[in-house]
Amino acid sequence: MGYYIDLESISIDQYKKRLESGYLPPSRMILKEKIDERLDQLKNLGIKNVKELIQTLKKKDKLEELSKIDSLSEDYLKMLLRELNSTLPKPNKISEFSGISKEIPLKLAKIGIKNTKNLYDKVITKADREELAKMTGINKTEVLELTKLTDLSRIKWAGVNFARMLYDLGFDTVEKASKADPVDLHKRINEINKEKGIYKGHIGLNDIRIFVNAANEVPQEVEY
Repeated sequence: MGYYIDLESISIDQYKKRLESGYLPPSRMILKEKIDERLDQLKNLGIKNVKELIQTLKKKDKLEELSKIDSLSEDYLKMLLRELNSTLPKPNKISEFSGISKEIPLKLAKIGIKNTKNLYDKVITKADREELAKMTGINKTEVLELTKLTDLSRIKWAGVNFARMLYDLGFDTVEKASKADPVDLHKRINEINKEKGIYKGHIGLNDIRIFVNAANEVPQEVEY
């Protein structure tokens, strides 16, 4: 599968169901409006899966052409593209994770690893991690910690700070995050945030529901 979700394997109909049942920020609730009509129009144009949909919407001329179709306004299409792009989260830089030795990012950089996407293929199996430990001189415990932070980074919305909070709370893999009770996780996240002052303000329950929902979409590949 790889670091990212295989977007080519998600049909337009499957994506429609995800949007219908998923939690969205208030600013993106437009994506649930006229959902059958809008996504069926896109499917009828020959767009078969999410990967093709992203590729189409990224082309300015195509987006302008589509916006002329009834119900497919430019604002709607741009919002749809933003939501689609969020399924491929930007990799986290290893050097930005708190709680790890300052030497670790330097050792990894020597073999071309600077972010979680670079690291992912090197830590999927126990044998991979043992090889990485030998190659870099990073001890196995630290390699496992990096593996779990990398695994969590594959979930959209999981930046370096949020991944660290999840790790510290024991939700340290994609599998555990996907099985979290949103209400319980919401309570615990806000408790640790209040204690450590990581984010300004309160993290909303809907944000946690979005996160858990996203975790369920990420393939569980890492061997623990």
